[in-house]
Amino acid sequence: MRSELFGTNIESATTDRFTLQNPRMLRVALDGEVMARQGAMVAYQGQVDFAYQGAGGMGKLFKKAFTGEGVPLMNVSGRGDVFFADDAMEIHLVNLENDALTVNGSNVLAFDPALTWDIKKVEGASMMAGGIFNTTFTGTGTVAITSHGTPVVLDVDAPTYADIQAAIAWSTSLTTTVRRTAGASALIGRGSGEAFQLVFNGQGFVVVQASEGRIVAPHSH
Repeated sequence: MRSELFGTNIESATTDRFTLQNPRMLRVALDGEVMARQGAMVAYQGQVDFAYQGAGGMGKLFKKAFTGEGVPLMNVSGRGDVFFADDAMEIHLVNLENDALTVNGSNVLAFDPALTWDIKKVEGASMMAGGIFNTTFTGTGTVAITSHGTPVVLDVDAPTYADIQAAIAWSTSLTTTVRRTAGASALIGRGSGEAFQLVFNGQGFVVVQASEGRIVAPHSH
């Protein structure tokens, strides 16, 4: 049997724990545990178990109930190869070395369980802004984040502004606030009368995806 399919899409042979099988699929060589977004598994080989983790502790469960921004997680354990994806979004690996990273909760795909994580609130934001609670990872390990379209990494050495739904990750060392532009939503962002931007100050970086996020199609009951 011959096909171009078998030329470039064969399973990766690397022994690295986290490997991009292709730009939209993550392969984890599992010998222990990994945390992943619930429902992100698309295939696996070997002896693997899946357990629902909720939002990670009572404090985080409370924040999730209040904000709607918690990360629905599953604990994946065992030995084998597990493949993860999220609606064919691009996947990017960030290796933390005694470091910290803030990620929009909807863009978290998988991460090492050795990392400490929590849900943080953007200072100065009202509930009307939306998307103002994000997930902070601290320690040493790998985080796989997703992006709707190919992102750009902006160096922050002057005040930097990004659409709340477009900013997917940034240096935890940055100071973040929310800027409201009344009546400008039709010009500079999606919305209904108001536009909100995240404002970044300090030294670091912010990752901005090429989209304001996926749109949920309207439906009726």
